[in-house]
Amino acid sequence: MKRFGLIGHPLGHTLSPWIHRQLFSLMDCQASYDALDIPPEQLPSRRQELLSLDGFNVTIPHKQAIIPYLKGLNRRASLYGAVNTVCDGVGYNTDCLGFLQALAGGGISLSGKVAVLGAGGASRVFAMEAALAGCMVTIASRASSVEKARALALEVQEKVPGSQVSACDLDELKGPFDVLINGTPVGMFPHGDACPVNDTVIHGCGAVFDAIYNPTDTLLLRKAKAAGVKAVGGMPMLVWQAAKAQEIWLGTSFDSKDVDALVPQATEELMRTFGRHE
Repeated sequence: MKRFGLIGHPLGHTLSPWIHRQLFSLMDCQASYDALDIPPEQLPSRRQELLSLDGFNVTIPHKQAIIPYLKGLNRRASLYGAVNTVCDGVGYNTDCLGFLQALAGGGISLSGKVAVLGAGGASRVFAMEAALAGCMVTIASRASSVEKARALALEVQEKVPGSQVSACDLDELKGPFDVLINGTPVGMFPHGDACPVNDTVIHGCGAVFDAIYNPTDTLLLRKAKAAGVKAVGGMPMLVWQAAKAQEIWLGTSFDSKDVDALVPQATEELMRTFGRHE
């Protein structure tokens, strides 16, 4: 039996083992997938244990800390400076692939003027991908993180020559935008009554993507839908990044219809396991 897992800290409740078990079943693969809560100070001493696995996923706070212990990085992981999947000692990033697949599945084109909310790890991926797609990108962050947003904008410009990227205070964000992407935790359970931007910004968007998957219908998404704006939540990204990780581990590929069908099932499992946080 092949052995896989997820490392992070604190992990708490995670949907990843359930998703991966369903994906293994689709591939008729006999495999285990365990959540491994590893505090940062324990990462060096558990390196050999992790590399003995057939593969593993990486989440906060290890996405960058794991890099010195790997043989190398693929192009995207190197571009982002962050890893979420490891296979044969090499680091990959499938968050970006899950993100792009989620947009495509929701009928959202990553083009034109794009606003990326936040300057953390997820927003880094979104901003880089938007720049690679030739978009005009604005990275908006709360006042305390504006300098971080400006640094990210400069980094994206350096790594994607010719890209148009700027940064601003979230309160100063003004549209219109073809796509608005939320990479912040604003609106995540248990704070479902929060929204990262005001109604004026939302109404000026052609489409909205919110990386949050709990709740599955955030206040941002509800406001967007009420305004007639195309809106997609984070569950498709979560499921697809897992599928892309397994494609790396197993050297195979999934039928997109099978993975898409797993998204509503994952939503139901989320509600069944963690309660209806709508």
